[in-house]
Amino acid sequence: MSITKERTIGQLVKDDYRTAQVFQQNGLDFCCGGNRTIEEACASKDVNHSEIVQALNQIRNNGTKEDNYNQWSLDFLVDYIINNHHEFTRNKLPEIGKYAKKVAKVHGERHEELNEIYYEFTKLHTEIFNHLDKEERILFPYIKQLVEAEKKGLQPEAPEFGEAANPIAMMEEEHDEAGTSMAKIRRLSKDFTPPADACTTYRLLYQNLEGFEKDLHKHVHLENNILFPKALELEEKLN
Repeated sequence: MSITKERTIGQLVKDDYRTAQVFQQNGLDFCCGGNRTIEEACASKDVNHSEIVQALNQIRNNGTKEDNYNQWSLDFLVDYIINNHHEFTRNKLPEIGKYAKKVAKVHGERHEELNEIYYEFTKLHTEIFNHLDKEERILFPYIKQLVEAEKKGLQPEAPEFGEAANPIAMMEEEHDEAGTSMAKIRRLSKDFTPPADACTTYRLLYQNLEGFEKDLHKHVHLENNILFPKALELEEKLN
């Protein structure tokens, strides 16, 4: 992992996913905003650039790397995303939704932000489920077809949507919208910090929202920064 002025934070996380923890801890978006340099990302959040670089160097020099997702075959990466992140999302969102509804009903008068959190999360829930369905029905099967065509030395059949760039642009736009919703929920919840009078369900809601955000960031990173660019390269190579 080479840390230079030109490299983006998305590229750094792609090379070594452990670096994601540094960006997450400092509120720097490495998935939807992964096309910025460290300096640009730090300036946008008024974060000390030198401290970030120092923390990244410590990670580079210590410990064992996690799985190198950037080296996985695209079909394997697609299956990993579906079996881990899509499955997690489908299981976790309904559970969080129940917590959000209950907490807003019980505590919404004293903590009005809970009503906004519930509204924002409900909207996010619907949009993400539609998003996952489109990926699994349209884009992901085409990416697997590209991989199979390369293995067999064939030219892939032209999809109804024209080229991969079309659905990918839509998926990336929806990723941005999901990221914006979660950023708003984070602000409303004061970085998922429950007040002193919070009950157990209230605390569980914030814990689960924070856990979902962490998974969402990794999910989007794997697609925006690895899967999608490589799928576009493969499509161009085969055509």
